[in-house]
Amino acid sequence: MILFFGIRPGKTRTVNMSHIKCSHCNQSNTLRGESTPHFFHLFWIPIFRVSTPKVVHCDHCKKGFYEEEFTPEMKRSFEKQN
Repeated sequence: MILFFGIRPGKTRTVNMSHIKCSHCNQSNTLRGESTPHFFHLFWIPIFRVSTPKVVHCDHCKKGFYEEEFTPEMKRSFEKQN
């Protein structure tokens, strides 16, 4: 019997952060947050969520912020959008 299993990404969710300034270039209305859940799947059916990495990008300076680099305002924006 053959089993197909692994980890695959789900749908990416975009969070609007237009009210927050970028901590790198100090431009406002340029931040965009993204979170993509990763699921363990069996026969291409998602069984449970493994992780959900979150990243924030600045469209002006192209700086990327990982979850451990988030400012308190960025964290609140992700929590508010849930």
